[in-house]
Amino acid sequence: MATEYVRKPEWLKIKLNTNEQYTGLKTMMREKKLHTVCEEAKCPNIHECWASRKTATFMILGSICTRACRFCAVQTGLPTELDWEEPERVAESVEQMGLKHVVITAVARDDLKDGGAGVFAETVRAVRRRNPFCSIEVLPSDMNGEYDNLKTLMDAKPDILNHNIETVKRLSAKVRARATYERSLEFLRRAKELNAAIPTKSSIMIGLGETKEEIIETMDDLRGNHVDIMTIGQYLQPTKHHLKVQKYWSPREFEELKAIAMSKGFSHCEAGPLVRSSYHADEQVHAAKANA
Repeated sequence: MATEYVRKPEWLKIKLNTNEQYTGLKTMMREKKLHTVCEEAKCPNIHECWASRKTATFMILGSICTRACRFCAVQTGLPTELDWEEPERVAESVEQMGLKHVVITAVARDDLKDGGAGVFAETVRAVRRRNPFCSIEVLPSDMNGEYDNLKTLMDAKPDILNHNIETVKRLSAKVRARATYERSLEFLRRAKELNAAIPTKSSIMIGLGETKEEIIETMDDLRGNHVDIMTIGQYLQPTKHHLKVQKYWSPREFEELKAIAMSKGFSHCEAGPLVRSSYHADEQVHAAKANA
């Protein structure tokens, strides 16, 4: 029997922009031996974001993830890389690009006792030393759910702590590997307990078979754990080996979800078919501050 796929709608078509800003950034990343989630996860917004150079998302701790989530295109395996010079290279790149906002994310490193928290924290400190006026957003895994690992990262005082819950509770076990819905909520709650002044943020993908009611339930769960910013985007199947799209939510439906989220008390919600966790991340932070 042939596999059935939901046809991609017109509003998901994107325009490629490979100008000098884009190609120059790509060259710099290779020269400094840096990875970006934009490339590894096949982000649909890479050309827009890289061409503008308003913000960038660096992926530290290598390019091989210890988890095999069924929605993610990042390579899975047993990492061998632990590069303590990487934080300084990231900081230099942020300086060269003149960024106002940087997102630092990482593959899951379940092979490390600290989940990579040490390198993560040093990257935050290195970026701040060289770029005192650049805001820093971190997007870690749950770091094995260990409180001390999260504390190591929070002690570096990022400007925003972002951890993605990814999907609704019912689908979490199907979509994610090792991570759990409850542990992500606990991670976000503990971040606030460690430093209430640092805004927290989380993201979900929709189109995996969830209902509107389940999305609203997720909003309530996030707000119940003091999350400030939420992003909602359309899941796009990266390869035929990943989970299939069950539904393409329309721009109008995304607008409705954004309005519902804001009514729940989030300081900002970014929602749209092409929205990703770090899409227009600098604008999200400014909007959240304005609404706080």
